[in-house]
Amino acid sequence: MNSPSLSRRQILAGGAAAAAVAGFPNLLLGQGVNNAKLKIGLIGCGGRGTGAAQQALSADENVVLWALGDAFPEAITGSLQGLQSFGAKVDVPAERQFSGLDAYQKVIESGVDVVLLAAPPGFRPQHLRAAIEAGKHVFAEKPMAIDVTGVKSVMESAKLAKQKGVAIQHGYCWRFAPGVRELYAKVTSGELGKVYSVYGTYMGSPPKPLQPGMKKPDDMSDVEWQLRWWTNFEWVSGGPLLEQAIHTVDKIAWAMGDVAPIAAVANGGRAYRTDAGNVYDHYNIAYEYPGGVICHLGERQYLGCHTEVIDRIYCEKGTAVAPASPMVLGPDGKKRQWMYRAPEGSEQNMYQVCHNEFFAALRKGEIINTGEYMANSTMLGLLGREAAHTGQRVTWDEMWASAQDQAPDDLKMDSSFAIAPLPVPGVHKLA
Repeated sequence: MNSPSLSRRQILAGGAAAAAVAGFPNLLLGQGVNNAKLKIGLIGCGGRGTGAAQQALSADENVVLWALGDAFPEAITGSLQGLQSFGAKVDVPAERQFSGLDAYQKVIESGVDVVLLAAPPGFRPQHLRAAIEAGKHVFAEKPMAIDVTGVKSVMESAKLAKQKGVAIQHGYCWRFAPGVRELYAKVTSGELGKVYSVYGTYMGSPPKPLQPGMKKPDDMSDVEWQLRWWTNFEWVSGGPLLEQAIHTVDKIAWAMGDVAPIAAVANGGRAYRTDAGNVYDHYNIAYEYPGGVICHLGERQYLGCHTEVIDRIYCEKGTAVAPASPMVLGPDGKKRQWMYRAPEGSEQNMYQVCHNEFFAALRKGEIINTGEYMANSTMLGLLGREAAHTGQRVTWDEMWASAQDQAPDDLKMDSSFAIAPLPVPGVHKLA
């Protein structure tokens, strides 16, 4: 896995041989080390990565942040500054601060027990595969991939994790929000009767940095430029539907009991953005589910417009509304039948709940493996994106049969790398 001769494309396609699993020693099971100090490695030191490190350090008394890795050294410096309040729990001397595109390998090899994956999602499958092959427990931020080949790689890594007895925890954070959990339990248990339809929105502002007419500096390589402004390029971010609105996609999957959809029809485009990237800035998707249920998603990144992130699940006996102030409205859509009330003193921060449950399970010797689920939710996002990009009705089976692969063959920081053209519906094809 760590051989420099293996390209990123080979890794995603499974070109690296999995390590032998027979008799592989599990870190926590059957070895009497449930109280051992766990060393944490962070890969991807931006805002979300630093947040994940804060939550991991808060989740368990006997953990230490052991190593940091990022493509750029200044991100490591910024992350360490944001973690100063944890004192001795942060033990990352200069020799365990790794920058560059191979930083993930060095973090994994530094002696860590748990790895937090928070680099841009174009690298998630590669980093996940490396961590699982090395026998590390993993927290992986959403989404899990930006193309079909990446999703398939994640599925294989999840299978390998089961063989090795190592854990994979996901970053679809709303699944850990106590009030949202309680509301969705009413939906998935059948308490509200049949689900008739879902309408979820993620309408917000453009991400930063988003510069009008953004151009590459003359003294910067293509790869470095695209990594520094990664939300603007599909091969790194997957676009706004995968990178941001994937939370709403995931909650549609949740409301539908995580069953497979049939197909999607969608619109989308690029009207507000003027940067030099190649991602859309709005999507409208209709997901077809068994039983004639249609689930709609609206996503937009514009300034000066109405903003909202709301799930509306229309059921036989009422309408479930989330995520802010989770509640059930009556069949008339007006009278409130139920509203979540947080128990006094309970942890309500969904990010913290995620890590609390992850580390508590590890201490008990319970191995969480959400790899297959998180891959399927990512594929649901890809289904909607590709329906919009192609302008066609795309089926779930067609997505899984696709060989779509946006990974560069051999990625180097100083390389030239042309930007793929903006997808044009009716012209763009699903590979």
